[in-house]
Amino acid sequence: MRTAGQGPRGFKRRDGEMRPGQDLIMAGYAGLDGACGIARARREELERRFCSAFLKQLAGSPGPSPVIWAGEHLGADITAYEVLGEGGVLAALWNLSGVFNAGIEFDLRRIPIRQATVEICELYGLNPYRLRSGGGFMAAADNGGRAVRALEAAGIPAAVIGSVIPGTARRMSHGGESAGFLERPQPDEYDKICGDERQT
Repeated sequence: MRTAGQGPRGFKRRDGEMRPGQDLIMAGYAGLDGACGIARARREELERRFCSAFLKQLAGSPGPSPVIWAGEHLGADITAYEVLGEGGVLAALWNLSGVFNAGIEFDLRRIPIRQATVEICELYGLNPYRLRSGGGFMAAADNGGRAVRALEAAGIPAAVIGSVIPGTARRMSHGGESAGFLERPQPDEYDKICGDERQT
């Protein structure tokens, strides 16, 4: 699968920079776009399993745009960013580190995710971190805490999820325990449930 930032000849260079010692931040929610799509496509099935208040979490307005914020704050609060999309947050992390040939380490437990997305993914056996997550971004910041506070002040959920490290390794952890290394992006989990609908 080809993902944002990666073409047939590899990654396309872009403005910005990532340096060891920087914080790695995420704005938006993991897998929310995909979970909302699944909720629309499988509404009758989900209505038999979940209450209306639960499903309402997957039908609300998107709120302020993290991507617009990122464009306005590049070079100030953040030095580089990758928009979330196909392949979810793990694809975005792969692309961001690949574009800038930078090493990263991050904790999956720190990635913002709504409980409704977790429930949808558990029901269908999906990985929420490989589920499309349109609207948010991954970014490198000199001061991740300050960037997160600025995002939250704008009404955008955000968190420091890791850091930029020397070299090119992409290390994952889960609650502080090692979870191995980030792999090349896989096909989006959304297609396992709604692939036919997307092609029509």
